[in-house]
Amino acid sequence: MRAEPSTAGNVLGMIPANTKVEITGKDPGESWWQINYPHAQAVDGKGWVTAQYVTTATRPEVPVIGGNQTDPNDGNAAVIQQQVNVRSGPGTGFNSLGTLNAQDVVRLTGKDPNGGWLQIDFAAGPEGKGWVNAAFVQTQGVEKLPIITEAGLVVGTGTPTVVPSTPTATVMPAWADGDSLAAPIVSVIFEPLGTQALLYNGDISSSQGDSQDWIAFKPYSQFVFISLECHGNGSIKIEMTENSVPLSISIDCGDQVRKTPVKAGSNYLLHLEALPSTEELQYTSYILKVKTGP
Repeated sequence: MRAEPSTAGNVLGMIPANTKVEITGKDPGESWWQINYPHAQAVDGKGWVTAQYVTTATRPEVPVIGGNQTDPNDGNAAVIQQQVNVRSGPGTGFNSLGTLNAQDVVRLTGKDPNGGWLQIDFAAGPEGKGWVNAAFVQTQGVEKLPIITEAGLVVGTGTPTVVPSTPTATVMPAWADGDSLAAPIVSVIFEPLGTQALLYNGDISSSQGDSQDWIAFKPYSQFVFISLECHGNGSIKIEMTENSVPLSISIDCGDQVRKTPVKAGSNYLLHLEALPSTEELQYTSYILKVKTGP
């Protein structure tokens, strides 16, 4: 249960399975339902749940909640087009703060000098802000957003016609994202008429910073396609389990499309770990893609 129709919204609590709820509204993308939720932190006694995990007898005839505040045409909001990583700065070299899902609606607060990265309200980020790649969002009116430097200074609104060089991020230990074996950083259920691909952009480091990530998925088909792209001066060890049982499947950096057999309905977990280092900081950013087979 979240305060807004987005995984960027503050968590208000958990609702047990098979609980009956009263739906009072929906977001513009119809990916979230607003429901009555008597909670101290819930505004007007209401909260938001992902429509994917709510079963209804018929399609609820409820109003769209948010008006212009969630209209991607007003230049102040964006609709996420696919699962995307939220960064602490405008570039893939910055720490990962978490992820957003397709159809999440986020509030825009600025852009980088190139206009290629957008700053958003993100409760888990420094000063409540985060950055997303503009290629993965739907929005209009970006030219009206303030330009924000790496130092957080507002330097204007007009995107320059001469594109400056991309800012170079200082290599730092990976951000401690707080995931674990029991609480993966990403957990996706593939469905024939729903989610069919997982894309996660993360980072790990050794001997400082966050050295491990856990990513979970449940397939509906007999195989998946896995690819892994890595950048940096470190190395990654990857283990895959099925229902907590280790599998002898090798996944390496640079794998483009690896066809991997799976069992429909089983729970799979990818454990990514930075190899230990006793010398200088070993940092690796990676892009993991898992796509279900037909």
